[in-house]
Amino acid sequence: MAFDAGLLDWVAEAVEPMGNLTHRKMMGGATLYLDGTVFAILSSDGGLWFKADGESDAIWDAAGCERFAVEMNGRIASMNYRRAPDEVFDDADAMRHWAALGVEAGRRAPAKKPKVSRRAR
Repeated sequence: MAFDAGLLDWVAEAVEPMGNLTHRKMMGGATLYLDGTVFAILSSDGGLWFKADGESDAIWDAAGCERFAVEMNGRIASMNYRRAPDEVFDDADAMRHWAALGVEAGRRAPAKKPKVSRRAR
């Protein structure tokens, strides 16, 4: 199953005043970037999940937004992304509010080390 392209269009429309939205497909879903910063994922089941971190977890918890979890090889794997509140699906201001939390968490995340090619070793 693929991610919901209509949802991607809605997110792009709602966050357009915040910057440039791009995405990269991954495992049937998509990773969303705002001006190059990872801030959300679209899951293949139609879910929207915003990036969170230790600094924003209390806000997400207070809103009752569950943490992203997936079963892999018989184990439950969790990532610090939080399910989007229902209000973001029909309120652009709410979308921007929660997306901004995701962008802030994305900006605070440590930079990934560049991959070293086998030839460079």
